Amino acid sequence: MAQGFTTTILHNDRQSPIEHGSVHKPIHTSVTYGYDDARDLAAVFQGKKSGYRYGRQGNPTVSALEDKITKMEQGVASVCFASGMAAIAAIPQALLKCGDHVVSSLFLFGNTSNLWQTTSNLGIQVSYVDATSVDHIAAAITPATRMVFVETIANPRTQVADLEKIGALCQARGILFVVDNTMTSPYLFCPKSVKAGLVVNSLTKAISGHGDVLGGCVTDTGAFDWRSYPNIAANIQKQPETMWGIAQLRSKALRDFGACLAPESAHQIAIGAETMALRVERQCSTALQLSELLATHKNVANVYYPGLKNHPQHALSSKLFHAHGSIFSFELKPGIDCYDFLNQLTLPISATHLGDNRTLILPVAQTIFYEMGPERRAAMDIAESLIRVSVGIEDSADLLADFRQALNRF
Repeated sequence: MAQGFTTTILHNDRQSPIEHGSVHKPIHTSVTYGYDDARDLAAVFQGKKSGYRYGRQGNPTVSALEDKITKMEQGVASVCFASGMAAIAAIPQALLKCGDHVVSSLFLFGNTSNLWQTTSNLGIQVSYVDATSVDHIAAAITPATRMVFVETIANPRTQVADLEKIGALCQARGILFVVDNTMTSPYLFCPKSVKAGLVVNSLTKAISGHGDVLGGCVTDTGAFDWRSYPNIAANIQKQPETMWGIAQLRSKALRDFGACLAPESAHQIAIGAETMALRVERQCSTALQLSELLATHKNVANVYYPGLKNHPQHALSSKLFHAHGSIFSFELKPGIDCYDFLNQLTLPISATHLGDNRTLILPVAQTIFYEMGPERRAAMDIAESLIRVSVGIEDSADLLADFRQALNRF
């Protein structure tokens, strides 16, 4: 019998035997694994038998988390990394070669944008386009295009990618469609539904939720036919075809670059994930209330949140996502100093991060997008006065009252 999202997460560890009847998968800290029969060790190294050989390439506690995330994303397999950026970086490291071409959304998390800049220096061409329209993606595709990369909801201006149409286009052209699901989380959206072949999640954000652990994951949804992908190594092709992508990520990125997730971190993330749906529901509800409050206040110039009816992709967001996310941004009226406003708030913490239990707020241009410079910020529609809010699980009435009193001081 099919079970719900949270029920599946809560009871997933117990689908296979656990020592001593433990409810949670134990933390296995061993780095190396021994075998009584040396032939078994060789079989594990050669991929002929399942098992563990060295902590950098796999761990029972991490495997349990990978299985949990695979279930969340309705995929075939996942591989975890030490951070969300390590997971994203693994994709070009493992799957692209000099001369390949990537079409990427222009509206990206700042570090992801910087990563693509670094990738460009290695001989991989990257074209940045407005992913809110599939026409822009189609116009940028060349014979060398190997993948299209987008975020579900852009950080921080909340543009929503034209996910369904981009997925259909990629499937028709035989191009790998990669979706970063961090801003929505597996609870709000399943990228497999729009034919994404690979899904990225920063486990640091909504999945773990408590702002106390780093982690990242790439999930293969099974929607992409790896037999048509030209960059799969000959030794990887000896494995089942459905596993080619994840096997190459595990060997060419996780093993060779070493950004492995620690078992202690995997355990923390797995525990945090149990309450993800409950937390995200609360955060999204409050985010909508706060954005509606700001949208009608005389001291606010603009509010960017897909849940608002005047948002350019409101209808698309309503169609695709269970809710519109816990992140929004806004601009104060000219003449109001953003630092002065932030310092009037008592509950939101001036800090970077997303998907935390606590509401976090920061001035975007002066912090996370500062290194980009004014020209690149302008190209991404990021105003110098833009403020980003990651809504937590505080009582909504308390947050509304706090924002209201801060705004009324100007």
